[in-house]
Amino acid sequence: MAVQFAFAFCTVIFFFSNDCLATSNINAIDSCWRQNPHWRRSRQQLAKCSIGFAGKMINNIGKNVIRYKVTDPSDDPLNPKPGTLRYGATLIKEKVWITFQKNMHIKLDKPLLISSFTALDGRGVSIHITGNACLLLYKVSNVIIHGLNIHHCKASAPGSVRGPDGKIMPLSQMDGDAIRLVTASKVWIDHNTLYACQDGLLDVTRGSTSTTISNNWFRDQDKVMLLGHDDGYFRDKNMKVTVVYNHFGPNCNQRMPRVRYGYAHVVNNFYQGWEQYAIGGSMNPSIKSEANCFVPLKSGKKEVTWRNGINEKSQPWNFYSSRDIFENGASFIQSGGIGKAKPNYNDQQKFEVADAKFVKSITSSSGALKCHRTLITC
Repeated sequence: MAVQFAFAFCTVIFFFSNDCLATSNINAIDSCWRQNPHWRRSRQQLAKCSIGFAGKMINNIGKNVIRYKVTDPSDDPLNPKPGTLRYGATLIKEKVWITFQKNMHIKLDKPLLISSFTALDGRGVSIHITGNACLLLYKVSNVIIHGLNIHHCKASAPGSVRGPDGKIMPLSQMDGDAIRLVTASKVWIDHNTLYACQDGLLDVTRGSTSTTISNNWFRDQDKVMLLGHDDGYFRDKNMKVTVVYNHFGPNCNQRMPRVRYGYAHVVNNFYQGWEQYAIGGSMNPSIKSEANCFVPLKSGKKEVTWRNGINEKSQPWNFYSSRDIFENGASFIQSGGIGKAKPNYNDQQKFEVADAKFVKSITSSSGALKCHRTLITC
């Protein structure tokens, strides 16, 4: 009876193009937890549902995890009060699973630094984060960011903030990114809605790796996602990022993603138009575009890719498309050793890739989920 009720609720409320359970069954992440009507009672089940290069986030769970609830939307960068998001993300020195008491809008005065072994879980309420530079993951690992609306983030002037383990950290001027990773690893960013930020929506830079970006909705943005710091930062050769089940658009211009040096597996994403390009790169990256659905604008550029400084003789790129669907005249120029840009996932990372014809359905619930507080179904 509970399963039948959950099915009916999901079909009516969320307006999936196919029924909720069928859609979830071909989304390896959502099928892991969303069919559990008691997910509120077992929130940490989520950590076992990640796929791709982040692997399973089992280091974020266990008996010693502190459950912290945000009750106060205010923000003090240097002396955060108990009950605020910054207090939970910076001053708790153990593993912490952060939830939110009610719907709230958190306006950050300075960038919010996230500690290692932290999970931000916005399921069940509507959480909006705006302000100066938004979320920063600096030299941390084992971080989950789930179920948040992050938008209208602006550049931040130099200043000091409370950082991981409660330490005061001086920061230089920060760009207006929704989420920025700097020398971070084992990070899972899932089911967030990101839009309208001053610089970009998501940066993975300066040696960051082992990252999965999944089920997010990116919209209304010029520069969407940057993987790799700059052309002179060679450490990004070791970067590995999975970009899966995301919805890009409408009103996105470029960088979905833009990759330098490292490797990106871009799989089962829905592209709802672009102006300059969808997937781009420089400095000889490896990019596998697999079973995505590309729908360009009726008037405008149809080519999916952009490559800066490519030289097939001296720098053969592995930049190719496999089982993608191209609508409205979209096209993809392949480069380098076709078929060689394999992710080579281990057992904790691998997942079954869905047929591209299901991508619009799989991504129909991308972004922060609208879970009813009066019901346990999400």
